[in-house]
Amino acid sequence: MTNHRPRPRHLPALVIASTMTMARMMTMTVMTVLLACGPAPAPRDPAPDPTSTVTPVTDVPVILALGDSLTAGLGLAQSQAWPTLVQAKLKAAGHRHRVVNAGVSGDTSAGGLARLDWQLSQKPAIVVLELGGNDGLRGLPVAHTRDNLAKTIQRCQAAGATVLLAGMQIPPNMGPDYTAAFRELFPSLAEEFKVPLIPFLLEGVAGDIKLNQRDGIHPTAEGQAIVAETVWKSLQPLLAN
Repeated sequence: MTNHRPRPRHLPALVIASTMTMARMMTMTVMTVLLACGPAPAPRDPAPDPTSTVTPVTDVPVILALGDSLTAGLGLAQSQAWPTLVQAKLKAAGHRHRVVNAGVSGDTSAGGLARLDWQLSQKPAIVVLELGGNDGLRGLPVAHTRDNLAKTIQRCQAAGATVLLAGMQIPPNMGPDYTAAFRELFPSLAEEFKVPLIPFLLEGVAGDIKLNQRDGIHPTAEGQAIVAETVWKSLQPLLAN
């Protein structure tokens, strides 16, 4: 029997070519990643102090409109609410003041007092206080409303703000005694704390179906324009201080 040596096995040329191609691709991939990473970034210079180039917002006096839906402009665009309209009057008169609309629909005197500290962090120069209307509509005790508004005025004054108190009235369906006590609430507070008073915020608007929305409570855009003029008349003397 003849002995045959095993012939050496050769890989097909196609397999060899494929292996070499894969090796080249892996090498190129590694090089691409290394090039993409690049050298370690140089340390950055410290960021410039923003206070040296940006004028602080606190340089602009703030007028805080603290109120309920009458201030928020319920049912209307923000541009139609009285705080925005007063802002336009300020600009036209050459005043730098910035009006902050802090009206919250449905808010009561207690709700306004609860969020007051956060609002005062804006360091307002003037606070237009328009709260208490919802207290009256809900028949809450007048003494309760008075206590909340008194505390609100005191905190605003302690923070260095001048308070402009907006008086409110309610429909007579709560009874003559309650209605009268509620109406006298605002002049009484104004006298005690020596703050200027808007006798009735909705003067010339309340009761006019053409100036109120379908609920008969919230002013239309035209009604808000009248409210803005009412606020503006009482606000102007405070701007000179």
